[in-house]
Amino acid sequence: MMRARVLGAGVAGLCVAQELVVRNCKVTVFDPAPGPGPHGCSWWAGGMLAPFCEGESAEEPVVRLGQQAADWWERRGVAVTRRGTLVVTPSRDRRELDRFERRVSGSRRLDAAELAALEPDLGGRFDRALHVAAEAHLDPRAALIQLRRSLEQAGVDFVAEAGLPQGLTFDCRGLAARDALATLRGVKGEMAVLRSADLRLTRPVRLLHPRFPLYIVPRGDGLFMLGATQIESDDRRRSVRSVLELLSAAYALHPAFGEAEVVEIGADARPAFPDNLPRLVRRGDTIHVNGLFRHGFLLAPALARMAAEAACTDARPEFWHEDHD
Repeated sequence: MMRARVLGAGVAGLCVAQELVVRNCKVTVFDPAPGPGPHGCSWWAGGMLAPFCEGESAEEPVVRLGQQAADWWERRGVAVTRRGTLVVTPSRDRRELDRFERRVSGSRRLDAAELAALEPDLGGRFDRALHVAAEAHLDPRAALIQLRRSLEQAGVDFVAEAGLPQGLTFDCRGLAARDALATLRGVKGEMAVLRSADLRLTRPVRLLHPRFPLYIVPRGDGLFMLGATQIESDDRRRSVRSVLELLSAAYALHPAFGEAEVVEIGADARPAFPDNLPRLVRRGDTIHVNGLFRHGFLLAPALARMAAEAACTDARPEFWHEDHD
């Protein structure tokens, strides 16, 4: 039985551990935190499994590999909601919707009546929209907790400090791995969790805006995750400007957000390489699994599968980099 250790228990590390377990590896996960929480970048993810919408700006592998994510999470017992994604824009920015439609496959244009039929609370607010029906979303916090629980049940050990290497090491530490990956950079995202008793949305909504595009993801029980900013920085402090723009964009989507309760405001710093694509970097007995950018829950399953296959079969998968320095 192959022994492996995984450094980091964020979404990348947990997915790698899962793929190793199904290949009958003995796995130990090292992470200083006792469990998933606000200390981790993955905790603040939106949870959108939206490969087609991401194709508006992302490279082709994100669209292709991201289509595997919803099925992967469901097989791990995570609740996945498959109601697609809505994309809207104010009438004055209609060209943004036209541009988005040209760049995204699998979308269907809706008129005002069709939009109201899908999401009644948005009826009368937008004269047209796009519906990308093949997309899904999940609650990332619940997904992290469920995946960790299932790994513990499968016999994976979670320990706070990395001991001496035993077998192959999978380094999934995100930005903490910059000591080994010189080109890794941080991209900050700021987000808010709001609670509204007056608004019902059943699927993620993207509000296109030239200055501050917004996504809103329903979490159930009146909770909504809002995200928008993408700043070239690894500083996790929250700025007044970004929070104001985030909340203003939510109000532009629907005035009911003006009366919503602010439950949380947070920020994360997501690890990315210069091309915003992930990498598997092999250095001796260590495979670095990193650079998921803003596609953590979307691409981590595929990247984890590639990493595990490379370790178990000597395959050289997509995103593979052999470093002999």
